[in-house]
Amino acid sequence: MTAPEPGADGQSGRPRTAQHFSLAPEPEAPEGYVAPGMPGTPVAGYHPEPAGGPARHRRTGVAVTAAVAAMLAGALAYGAAAARVEGAIGWLAIALAAAVAWPLGRLGGRNRLLPPLGALLAAGALFLGQLLGRTLRLHRLDGTPFGDLLGDALPLWRADRHPVDLAFYGIAVIGGFLLTRRTASPQ
Repeated sequence: MTAPEPGADGQSGRPRTAQHFSLAPEPEAPEGYVAPGMPGTPVAGYHPEPAGGPARHRRTGVAVTAAVAAMLAGALAYGAAAARVEGAIGWLAIALAAAVAWPLGRLGGRNRLLPPLGALLAAGALFLGQLLGRTLRLHRLDGTPFGDLLGDALPLWRADRHPVDLAFYGIAVIGGFLLTRRTASPQ
């Protein structure tokens, strides 16, 4: 079957929309190019880009520094919230884990040491937040020196522990580990 000449039907002045060929036209490819996966060598100088763009350099030190800063900021926020609320807000442990895991995963990449570090930092943020919250709730910053606040913090935390706190620490550890692994971008 061949393509009709333009205007051959005499009824329409529209341009042709399709051509019919008995054989498919040859695809355009650079001279000497061999498709990936086929035997042969690609054209000299042909360097395909990876799917995600050029590989970024991972900075593990920057990732750990950002995660420690997120841990301290999360502990301060958790402690301030716990000082104002009488009930347990330990379920916020997943938010602390996410705050720590995001910079570790995004900046650190798929380093095998970062998920366990994310779990430890998330549990540390929960621990520091509980210490700060219980200390602030007891003293209400009534002019007590800061050194006395720190000296009373650990015995107060030990006396005020509940069995459900173990579940919250489990949430923080598991959340920190898994979220760090899931937010890690490939190198």
